Amino acid sequence: FILVAMLVLTVGSYLFYIAKTTNVSDLQDALKATTVIYDKEGNQAGSLSGQKGTYVELDAISDSLENAVIATEDRTFYENSGVNVKRFLLAIVSMGRFGGGSTITQQLAKNAFLTQEQTVTRKAKEFFLSLELTKKYSKQEILTMYLNNAYFGNGVWGVEDASQKYFGTSAANLTVDEAATLAGMLKGPEIYNPIDNIKNATNRRNTVLANMVDDKKLSQANADSAAGVDMASRLDDTYQGTGDDYKYPSYFDAVIEEATKTYGLSEDEIVKNGYKIYTEMDANSQANMQQTYENTYLFPTSESDGSTAQSASVALDPTTGAVRGLVGRVGGTSDTTFRNFNYATQGKRSPGSTIKPLVVYAPALASGWSINKDLPNKPIDYNGYTPTNYGGIETEDVPMYQALANSYNIPAVYLFNQIGIQKGISYGQKFGLNFDNVPEELGISLGGGVTASPLQMAQAYATFANGGEMNTAYFITKIENASGDIIATHSKKSKRVISQSVANQMTSMMLGTFSNGSAVNANYTGYTMAGKTGTVQAEFNKDLTSDQWVIGYTPDVVMTTWIGFDKTDENHYLTGASSGTASTIFSYIAADVLPNTPGNEFTVENVDKISREDICKRLDKLMAMESIMMTKKNKKGKMVDIDIKPLINTLSLLDYGQEEFVVSAILATGSKQNLNTNIFIPKLLEVLGISIDPLDVDIKRNDLYFRQDGQLVSPL
Repeated sequence: FILVAMLVLTVGSYLFYIAKTTNVSDLQDALKATTVIYDKEGNQAGSLSGQKGTYVELDAISDSLENAVIATEDRTFYENSGVNVKRFLLAIVSMGRFGGGSTITQQLAKNAFLTQEQTVTRKAKEFFLSLELTKKYSKQEILTMYLNNAYFGNGVWGVEDASQKYFGTSAANLTVDEAATLAGMLKGPEIYNPIDNIKNATNRRNTVLANMVDDKKLSQANADSAAGVDMASRLDDTYQGTGDDYKYPSYFDAVIEEATKTYGLSEDEIVKNGYKIYTEMDANSQANMQQTYENTYLFPTSESDGSTAQSASVALDPTTGAVRGLVGRVGGTSDTTFRNFNYATQGKRSPGSTIKPLVVYAPALASGWSINKDLPNKPIDYNGYTPTNYGGIETEDVPMYQALANSYNIPAVYLFNQIGIQKGISYGQKFGLNFDNVPEELGISLGGGVTASPLQMAQAYATFANGGEMNTAYFITKIENASGDIIATHSKKSKRVISQSVANQMTSMMLGTFSNGSAVNANYTGYTMAGKTGTVQAEFNKDLTSDQWVIGYTPDVVMTTWIGFDKTDENHYLTGASSGTASTIFSYIAADVLPNTPGNEFTVENVDKISREDICKRLDKLMAMESIMMTKKNKKGKMVDIDIKPLINTLSLLDYGQEEFVVSAILATGSKQNLNTNIFIPKLLEVLGISIDPLDVDIKRNDLYFRQDGQLVSPL
């Protein structure tokens, strides 16, 4: 007995706690309000009402309906404390199988906060929540909320919309027979609504009329008159729908996904509770992108069945991670429903060559490789793996920047092999890619085994546009509840992935992709972009493709476009490379987005435009100086001047293109003179167009070591 008592006490205490911590105070505001989504300027961008109808106050509801509901659902409504103790105890004893007959307050608690399951736990929660509702609200307020939150079948919530749906009138003008019909539907709207089953509806209406007589709310004569009305003659559907303004489905779906995953709100709460969700959406960019995706003629179709390829595009601010625009499927609004599959956020496709900057070129530069380093461009056999370039192109050795701009595969695999697969993977992970269950093979350098969404790739490339620092992509700035209280706020998350120097070098190379490389067809007049393209071969035919990518960025925005069929097979495939269809679509997206940005220009030059003569001229200017002094503290803490002119003399003796040795010489000279290499080396290298990531410089036994061509060497 003691154990049973303790169990009852424990369970009771828990349920009491649940009731106390449930926010019943916001219920009325939440039922009245519609969840609204705002753009970055604070203007309403859209809304969603979900399981809500047109909210009306009690004085806008006919007395006949109020009387019919109370007579049928809860005759002691105005006298009870919100619960029926006898029926509650019966439900507990019968383990939820009997009891039923919940009060109007209990039904409101169930509909607003709980599920429809018939369990002891649910009935107990309902009991305690009803007590809390009774403390907070008057009987009139509870009845009003109940009638506005009740479901009446055929996708209709609330008495006002139900009146329009079934009888073509407002709730204020319902006749007795119409009111009795709606009240009767509360027991089982799918069974007793007059559109689907007029016989059941008629019988149920007459039962309600008898209840009203029994409860002295209606005379027998009036009840008989109402019961004699032909139900079919009353039916008139003038319901116009809830008026949801869900006009940017892909972006709004992503917002709801973030609200659930990041801020712990349920989809049901978001739809029902009348939140104000403030986002980073740029309304002009989003509207333009949406319109582009409405133009389905831009996208390839299958000759087999006429189905259209899918596509997704993202526009993201690299300085913050804010998503300015996003479309997750072809068709924009017309072919999209609430929470449909979103290729921009949920699509997991091979990134193809767009992975090269992340796992090959950025790590190589960080290890001291030069953007001018010549790389092989003829097939090499790696123990049975022999990568080729798209279209079978072969040339003599090409400098790294040209290999990247033209998206050659052979140099990328060679370089990936030189820096090491593990290093490439580690950098890919820093950029936010997932390598779980990905075999550690050279094919990773071409995207093999790796999948990513357009949003992930936009976030990764934002690192280059933002000086080596990657901000986590996000949509929501804050969320307010129906009462105006802030319940969630964005907190910036960022990390440094590569140095500023490496980021600049990468941009310098990727400018060539748009100026004279694989993305020349993706340009938009008046703006200079850097970026990368990607084309993934179809498994069944190397001359066909499954995925095409174009990623382009300016200092203000990163744009990613992907295109491909949902499932690639012999009847559903793309032709050509990303320089074709994908570039055309990307150029439209660029036109949609770039005019809405500040228009900042890159401060780095296109490496393809920096000649060897330019580098020599820079060295000549340094050589012409009588001395090049740096100030440092000596061991006694006194500031002294150090002449680093001998260092420049050393550089002048080396051929351009031997940058690994140049950097070694710099480190050696700096180490011998005890210079602060973190200060003068990056500056000097920037002048010479050479990159090195401090993360790849190791200090051992007080000597400076350097990774030369991927190998740890001592320059001393």
